[in-house]
Amino acid sequence: MTTTTHLLHRRRFLPLFVTQLFNAFNDNLYKNAMVLFVVYQVYNSPSTEGIFSAVASGLFILPFFVLSALAGQLADMRDKAAIIRTVKACEIILMLIGAAGLYLAWNGIAVNEVAIPLLMLALFLTGVQSTFLGPIKYAILPQHLKKDEVLAGTGLVEAGTYIAILAGTILAGWIDVKYAAAGIIITAIIGYFVSRQVPDAPPLGNAESKLDWHLIRASKNLISETMHNREVFYAILAISFFWTIGAVLFIQFVPLAKNVIMAEPAVASLFLVTFSIGVAIGSVSINKLLKGKVSAKYAPVSVIVMGLFVVAFYFVTRLWAADQPTELLGVAEFLAWPMATFLLLCLLGIAVAGGMFVVPLYAFLTTRVAPEQAARTIAANNIVNSGAMVVGSLAAMLLNVIGLSIPEQLLLSAAMCLVSAWLGQRLYKAEQDAADAPIEMEI
Repeated sequence: MTTTTHLLHRRRFLPLFVTQLFNAFNDNLYKNAMVLFVVYQVYNSPSTEGIFSAVASGLFILPFFVLSALAGQLADMRDKAAIIRTVKACEIILMLIGAAGLYLAWNGIAVNEVAIPLLMLALFLTGVQSTFLGPIKYAILPQHLKKDEVLAGTGLVEAGTYIAILAGTILAGWIDVKYAAAGIIITAIIGYFVSRQVPDAPPLGNAESKLDWHLIRASKNLISETMHNREVFYAILAISFFWTIGAVLFIQFVPLAKNVIMAEPAVASLFLVTFSIGVAIGSVSINKLLKGKVSAKYAPVSVIVMGLFVVAFYFVTRLWAADQPTELLGVAEFLAWPMATFLLLCLLGIAVAGGMFVVPLYAFLTTRVAPEQAARTIAANNIVNSGAMVVGSLAAMLLNVIGLSIPEQLLLSAAMCLVSAWLGQRLYKAEQDAADAPIEMEI
């Protein structure tokens, strides 16, 4: 039995894994149902649609930037399993808000005045929920798993997350909004009951420490305390740059499907599905390549390959735009269209290479620090990541405002891959230095 299949049979891992699956599934069922409905049914302008997509992404990311320091403190000072149960209970309430917005929008009731504000509020609260779960889903692993199981566990969580994203994305593109509204409530309830099976994970440090509620000071101190380790420092920077690239790509998928590919919502979902499958493949494959060792050995080449696939994706979209269909394509018509296979293969290549790049980097954050500091390290990473992703969202919004075409925006992502490759190389150098001189190195 491999380490991977072994973990899936253990209560110390399986309930957490399934809880994260339900959480990612529900987030994406809601987000994609909302964005697809608004882009296809409410707005009718490529620029407005791109701006809406960027604003929605920024609104979801904002809580990570503001609240991650508090989330990291809580995760290190309190029982992680208890926090998971509390957050999953709150998810039921926020999904009721989101379901109300979806129902009103579906029925055309006060769409701009009430429905869209409710949808945005629920999206923001979903970001808050993910902010508090984010540090836990990785930091709890070294507490419940053996050292040689952590990379496999991290890869499983990452792969499972993207499989859940895949399922939520598919469903959002195929069912009516009214069914999505019911689905997010049911999934939230099931997820809460699964979360109650996660084994206790009491704090490893001083549980009596006081929380610092000054969010700016806490965030600054958290980042400062975390970045002194060179491996963690470069891992956080590389992950942040990766998700900035991801933010720019994800923002463009739905407007790209509608206005360049000329396809229906189900095809936009197919793009997101292909991306999710690719990241899941990359997440599992890199563990096999590294044989369970946490290393950035393949990080630079992985992200360079990702950039090459982005360039290829750009050229395919340019060729597609030169011979656009005159009516929106369904999935079958899209797949039968010339270049569709090449388009999906490029997207799959982007995602596989991206998964191989980012998964070992997350493992660095939990294995290069003391176990009692793991959650805060993840939280510091989330602060920097979210800040970078907000910048990416603002950049995408600005590019839409000035009228730069969606295909041209893809080249920005390709150029950013070069910076990620440099950061990955710096991380690998820091890893080798640490192996030669195991004493913690200061920047």
